[in-house]
Amino acid sequence: MDLITDKFKEIKTAHGPNALAFYGSGQCSADESYVYNKLFKGFIGTNNVEGNPRTCMASAVAGYISTFGKDEPEGNYEDIEAADVFFFIGSNAAEAHPILWSRVMVRKANNPKTKIIVADPRNTITSDSADLVLNFKPGTDLALLNGMAHVIIKEGLIDKGFIEKHTNFMQGDDKKNWDDYVEFLEDYTPEKVANITGVSADDIVMAAKIFADKNLETMSLWCMGINQRIRGTWANNLIHNLHLITGKICRPGSTNFSLTGQPSACGSVREVGALSHLLPAHRSVANEKHRQEIAAIWGCDPTNIQAQNGKPMMDMFQGTVDGSIKGLWVMCTNPGQSLPNVNKYREGMEKCFLVVSEGYHPTRTTELADVVLPASVWCEKEGFYGNAERRGQHMAKAVEPPEGVKDDVWALLQVASRMGYGQHFQYKSIDDIWNEYRKCAEGTGMDLGTIDEYRNSRGLKWPVINGKESQRRYVYPYDPYVTKEEGIKFYGKPDGRATIWLRPMADPAELPDNQYPFYFTTGRLLEQWHTMTMTGTVPQLNNISEVQSGEEGWFIEVNPLDAKALNLKDGDKVKIESRRGSINTKVKLDGRGTPQPGLLYMNFHDDNLTTMANILVSDAFDQVSRQPEYKISAVKIAKL
Repeated sequence: MDLITDKFKEIKTAHGPNALAFYGSGQCSADESYVYNKLFKGFIGTNNVEGNPRTCMASAVAGYISTFGKDEPEGNYEDIEAADVFFFIGSNAAEAHPILWSRVMVRKANNPKTKIIVADPRNTITSDSADLVLNFKPGTDLALLNGMAHVIIKEGLIDKGFIEKHTNFMQGDDKKNWDDYVEFLEDYTPEKVANITGVSADDIVMAAKIFADKNLETMSLWCMGINQRIRGTWANNLIHNLHLITGKICRPGSTNFSLTGQPSACGSVREVGALSHLLPAHRSVANEKHRQEIAAIWGCDPTNIQAQNGKPMMDMFQGTVDGSIKGLWVMCTNPGQSLPNVNKYREGMEKCFLVVSEGYHPTRTTELADVVLPASVWCEKEGFYGNAERRGQHMAKAVEPPEGVKDDVWALLQVASRMGYGQHFQYKSIDDIWNEYRKCAEGTGMDLGTIDEYRNSRGLKWPVINGKESQRRYVYPYDPYVTKEEGIKFYGKPDGRATIWLRPMADPAELPDNQYPFYFTTGRLLEQWHTMTMTGTVPQLNNISEVQSGEEGWFIEVNPLDAKALNLKDGDKVKIESRRGSINTKVKLDGRGTPQPGLLYMNFHDDNLTTMANILVSDAFDQVSRQPEYKISAVKIAKL
């Protein structure tokens, strides 16, 4: 603790507070994130606070805010049991969200009229159960979604009353109207979209009609395939558009529900404000009133909280490369494996003073660290989580940690005290932290309950008023911020209306060319999770998922038509190369899924330094959400 404190003081004195940074996680507890956010923004004085939800959820955040004025879904998981249509896009939920997927399967078994539409460039276990599969060309989902909107309008399946009462129209910074929107969509007829996406016009029409059927309730679910894009924000907007023009929102079974990549990406990062542009309860660092409100609760001088955004994730790690970030604390995450174009940023992490709090060691990040703190894991401490349906949940301590292991709040408080801020961090228990954090949420539309209310329940969905949770937002009588007379009110917007966005088709950052003729994308396996720091310690899981070591790595899925053209057979060794690096691996023709011709697919769990998928992945990012485009890169393949 003295070493960390001395180095941080030295860096701050010599180079200013913005030479320091913190990188947290959607696997931290909310109390941990609240404390490090307060320490770095309110007292050390830098907004260089980020979390790995920037890699998975930032475009969903930007999409919700730009459409509704507030972050996070209005619906909940119980909508699954009321939905008749499930529209999955950019999500292999059967493997990445297996518990949720099991609920979808039960709903389909119990409700014969249930339809599942899956839109994905790769056939997956999820698409195996679909009634309609849309294998669109990578990066063309914007055209597909606009094409579905075009059909919905032409077929008269809109909810005109809802549109007139509850929506506005925007294109860029310009206000538009319904006629402008209809005219805009003329470029997205089924025939034109078919030429762009490779999906047949008939299937586009069928998907739109099923989605918009006025006798059915429709739930959209999406994940990394939508978010990890340079136009991820736009793609989110276009999904919301489909619900707004059909009025399929704010009612049981009809909702636009973003799937999160981690257990507490919402509760421990988005809600706590642990990103470089945020403060607690979805406030903004750029807003003077917000800074003053939080400074009053934190007990710091409002001028300590900088008015400018800190460095978002990719800029933060670029700072370790160019030397502008000289001290970095990483907690409960593994950027030494999980960042795009990872080798570039591994070099940066080796150059700066790096502290890593980690319950699993060694990892691809702890091996780069100057200090590794042996941190307790979830069952060894009390904490608080918040999931994708706005449900806050208490986590009880189950077992004592091993000797010498401390929880992350303890470490943060030690550093705060040693740096001279101890009087503002006099927390005796999680209760004290929660009570302070709860003040930040009062009156914001994400009001929280008392800690005992969570201890005595299976969680509560905010806003929580007088111990009562809210089943859904923006609609009476579920949301206490909406009156009976208002009925539905998107109160994140000044006029209470959601925005329908006119967003055109746009290409990804990289397209295949003569030098790099294949698309490359990544995903997950059911048995492994993220960078395998936890699941990779379980031999049974490794055996099932065929974990390999050595220079061959795991495997890459190749479409059989491409394999034939390249004279490749199952098990052949190949070299995959992008503009950022190369890896050697093996061909798999009978994998869990089948990519379309021209697309190569690889799991991103592999932690071998020479075969990690993220060596190849583009680090281009969405200019709005600052989320990287992991899902689309250009590569070439050669037989070894």
